[in-house]
Amino acid sequence: MDQSGDSDFILNHRVLLPDGTVTPMILTTDGWLQWSEKSQRRLSVDKEVLGFSMDGPKIRIKALVEDHGGLRCFGSSGALVRKEFVFQPLSEESRALWCLKLRECIDLIGRPKKLFVLVNPFGGKGTGSKIYRDEVKPILEDAEIDVTLQETKYQRHAEEVAYSLDFTNYDGIVCVSGDGILVEVINGLLRRDDWVDAIKTPLGVVPAGTGNGMVKSLLHSIGDPCTACNATLAIVRGHKCSLDVATISQGEAKHFTVLMLAWGLVADIDIESEKYRWMGSARLDIYALQRIISLRHYRGGVSFVPAPGFEDYGEPTRYDYETASVVEVDKSDGEPISIQRHGYEGPNINLKDLEWRKFDGPFISVWLHNVPWGAENTLAAPDAKMSDGFLDLIIIRDCSKLSLLSLMTELNNGKHVKSPFVTYIKVKAFILKPGTRVKEPSKEGIIDADGEILALGKGTLTTSQKTLMNYDELLISVHQGLATLFSPCRN
Repeated sequence: MDQSGDSDFILNHRVLLPDGTVTPMILTTDGWLQWSEKSQRRLSVDKEVLGFSMDGPKIRIKALVEDHGGLRCFGSSGALVRKEFVFQPLSEESRALWCLKLRECIDLIGRPKKLFVLVNPFGGKGTGSKIYRDEVKPILEDAEIDVTLQETKYQRHAEEVAYSLDFTNYDGIVCVSGDGILVEVINGLLRRDDWVDAIKTPLGVVPAGTGNGMVKSLLHSIGDPCTACNATLAIVRGHKCSLDVATISQGEAKHFTVLMLAWGLVADIDIESEKYRWMGSARLDIYALQRIISLRHYRGGVSFVPAPGFEDYGEPTRYDYETASVVEVDKSDGEPISIQRHGYEGPNINLKDLEWRKFDGPFISVWLHNVPWGAENTLAAPDAKMSDGFLDLIIIRDCSKLSLLSLMTELNNGKHVKSPFVTYIKVKAFILKPGTRVKEPSKEGIIDADGEILALGKGTLTTSQKTLMNYDELLISVHQGLATLFSPCRN
């Protein structure tokens, strides 16, 4: 056994490679595995090594690396591939020491060992199950992570699961879906009596839906592509970040949101384009053009508590939110859901003592965002942060159709917020007072939370789907860093 005394090395042993070459294999103190194989090779234990296994006298390193030939992660455009690197220590003692030190090195990173995985087989183009089977599962297996799998069967099934799950049995919950299942899980955790502990459960997201705004925001923050492989690797690595959670209140009804709330143009596009879901994300672009051609303006008003630096926007006002009573909604337009109240009640903020400002309508669009990306191709709020304690507010009021079309084409790069027709600010709390359409006063609008219908006004959609709230005044407030996400980088 050739062992170096250099303090930079944990191990430095000569090993046999598959081509018959005998070469030093080094495990460094800063987490690199390196050897010579025709040319110098090295793997980051944290970023690339998933796990290892013993095959007789050989050790197989299972890794996820940039594509230089290997087992492709389907759908990842060749960005990452699964690959095995095999070596044979020259003695049983060396092999035992390699296994021990590799295991210690991986365990020190703090990776999850047991995960509860929710797969939405209906989201996007209905490929969630295939994405899990072909891309996610092999990586989790290579990383030796035990998985409990649950496919969602109906709307809000994930919320029910999270509400009753014994989270102490798991190191995290993973959602293979769009953004909707993540939101359901957070709502389920926060409705529990033990929400204080439950919401500390790390949550992971793998893109398998139409929007995928949350995972795009996470991966884009370090320049990684929004793929199932990159998202799964971020979960395996076990790094975490905090995430703000916003509470939407109306009377006793509460809903918790982590992505966005929209009213007006964006909500209409998001919800009314559902009939084109078979087209995937292209449905949003096509229906957006249709909605701009037949543009709607909405009466109403918004009040907000500005973040530092935005105190001059709007006009001064006072806090005048009144607890709305629950009223019946005609079943043809949606029916409020009766939910048992438990758990988290929202952030402990004395809203009456804060300085409030307001904007009056008519509005084309009102859009609140918690993270930068609303979808993989929509940089809705370029200045948004995951846990800054604020929501980014994007308002469009008076704008011609041609100018609106022009600024909407900038949504993919975030330059729309530079338009003179857009007001873009940060807020701590927010009140929405939705009204009727200007040209069709007998009709109202849609309030969209995280891509799902929160409230339906008169004359909008005919649906049997139940709504969480009425088309009426809403209060939104933010709790900084309440939830925890698996992240591609340390917080």
